[in-house]
Amino acid sequence: MLIRATEVVKRYSGHTALDRVSIEVPEGKVFGLLGPNGAGKTTLIRILNQITGPDEGAVWFDNQKLNSIHIGQIGYLPEERGLYRKMKVGEQALYLAMLKGVPQAEATRRLKKWFAKFEIESWWNKKAEELSKGMQQKLQFIVTVVHQPRLLIFDEPFSGFDPINANLLKEEMLNLKREGTTVILSTHNMNSVEELCDNIALINQSRKVLDGTVNGIRQQYSRKVFEVEAEGTLHGLSSTIDELGFKLINSSDLHNRIQFTIGATPGQATTQVLQKLASVIPVVAFRELLPSMEEIFIEAVNKSRNP
Repeated sequence: MLIRATEVVKRYSGHTALDRVSIEVPEGKVFGLLGPNGAGKTTLIRILNQITGPDEGAVWFDNQKLNSIHIGQIGYLPEERGLYRKMKVGEQALYLAMLKGVPQAEATRRLKKWFAKFEIESWWNKKAEELSKGMQQKLQFIVTVVHQPRLLIFDEPFSGFDPINANLLKEEMLNLKREGTTVILSTHNMNSVEELCDNIALINQSRKVLDGTVNGIRQQYSRKVFEVEAEGTLHGLSSTIDELGFKLINSSDLHNRIQFTIGATPGQATTQVLQKLASVIPVVAFRELLPSMEEIFIEAVNKSRNP
């Protein structure tokens, strides 16, 4: 694990922002840090960035107690952006890269490469105040990654981006992951979580209420609903499904084939469902309809509020 937080507690003026939160962030993965507004995500991010410290518990970076030597190994893109508005874009990017320990010549080389990749070479001599919110976001993304940190923390990174540029950012996150960088992604966009994240932790009302791999969690919340495509007609389908012990949810005629959705009883293995169906129906395609991360998010948050 690159990051391990154990039993972290943080209090502010009688308010408990984090209540014994423990997370483990695997190296080289994208880790989703999720939760409603005010859940405690930002407080945890501030602790990881050493902006503040925990009142109780500990945080470890690559099996070392988190300390000042790790600052240069972390890149942080906060939700609230901050640029020097009157400063030229290239000059500003170079200044911030050098603050992070990158020598001037190497910083210039890396920045030119990133500016070319994002097709923003023409911005180099523009002032930050001349850029749109999305353009400023691109610049801050570049500044966040230019020192090639082992850990990147993105807080709502897609805010202000159109779909094309949001997709560009997603592709770059996945490229960084392929190169071995670990990413913590804090977002309310559950579609992005499904596209990008390997693991997640969900925090609500200062406590962790859910964690694990995305695939594992979706399986954990499985409702045992399956979509089936088969040869044949709809005639007699309802009685056949009843005899197999399943519930027919809907069905449609695809001319030469039929498509239908069934519900199985909790606890039944997917392979058992398929075997039972295939024993009496010529199945062509079969897949489980797992709940989305948005559905799971809502269910888990509501359950934690009303245990």
